Amino acid sequence: MMLPMQRSILIVDDDPHIRQLLAFALAKAGLATREAEDGEAALAAVAQQRPDLVVLDINMPRLDGLEVCRRLRAQGDLPILFLSSRDDEIDRVLGIELGADDYVVKPFSPREVTARVQAILRRTAGGKAVDAEAPVAPVVRGRLTLNLDGWSALWDEQEAALTVTEFGILKTLAAAPAKVFTRDAIIDRLHGPGFAITDRTIDSHVRNLRGKFTALGGHDVIETRAGVGYRLGACTGARA
Repeated sequence: MMLPMQRSILIVDDDPHIRQLLAFALAKAGLATREAEDGEAALAAVAQQRPDLVVLDINMPRLDGLEVCRRLRAQGDLPILFLSSRDDEIDRVLGIELGADDYVVKPFSPREVTARVQAILRRTAGGKAVDAEAPVAPVVRGRLTLNLDGWSALWDEQEAALTVTEFGILKTLAAAPAKVFTRDAIIDRLHGPGFAITDRTIDSHVRNLRGKFTALGGHDVIETRAGVGYRLGACTGARA
């Protein structure tokens, strides 16, 4: 009987105590870990062996976490969880806009970081789990196609490079196209009830989604209902 492969986490922080603390907590959860002490070492580690997720500190010498995130996002959709030592909304939103899937502010509980890592990995695994005998039909609305088995989103024949969280939001909206989802409802669908994350974070993800589809000609993928939340648009390409 073949055992499932252990998921691999790269922990990037210039504080060795934090790296050891997180490595211990993640190992207890059954996850394999590697460590990097700065941004340059992180990029080298990813190039050597791609992990399933990167836990990435923002404030580091030589190459900070924001620049590391930019470079990793230019290469693909590797899931990223930011660690920030500054309880500052600008830092958080900037991190999400760069393509991070989630963030935790220091000081943090190792249990919280582990829970958030596992939540991202579950969404990633859900996108990769394909049942050959019972494939899931793509979701099609106008010019938008969501390949749920392949975890990909197409505008006409062009693929939008979405993060795990961005795809999860789009999948949530597409599951009930006529429904307006509140931000809290979207958070519950992505992370489960009671997960601590701000409305601004969802707004940032939605802004990213709109930007990516607008670049492909999709100007009406997501509608905003003022004071309520978001719903899937007509996806015809029409400008508002």
